[in-house]
Amino acid sequence: MRVVIQRVSKSAVVIDDAKVASINEGLLILLGIEMGDTKDDAVWLANKISKLRIFSDEEGIMNKSILEVNAEVIVVSQFTLHAKTKKGNRPSYIKAAMSEQAIPLYEQFKKDLSLSIGNEVQSGKFGANMQVSLINDGPVTILIDTKNKE
Repeated sequence: MRVVIQRVSKSAVVIDDAKVASINEGLLILLGIEMGDTKDDAVWLANKISKLRIFSDEEGIMNKSILEVNAEVIVVSQFTLHAKTKKGNRPSYIKAAMSEQAIPLYEQFKKDLSLSIGNEVQSGKFGANMQVSLINDGPVTILIDTKNKE
């Protein structure tokens, strides 16, 4: 699993002119699921994200986790995070998981993250054409890949 985590002051997801998710302070998480990803990846990633100290403390230092600031979360599926661009100019998504595998893991990740932070996780709709808006706070953008747990 690969994620792009963006700390936001505001974010929303719109599908077919209808707003399906909207938060103020929190995290927008773009989630890409790769062939070979498992439930263990979802659990590890949810726990890692819930403990990331990327929110400012009283002195303006990124020292607090989402658990400490009680912020909100939107998760959006994004298979294009697994784009391969080595050959030619047209990205290949051959390593992205097919929906039969990806949808259950997407749902599992949302559930695991919700349990980890003790708060409901909002989301887009898997496979939908979505318009995602955000105001990146900081800007703070973090990349995590469960295949490379650094």
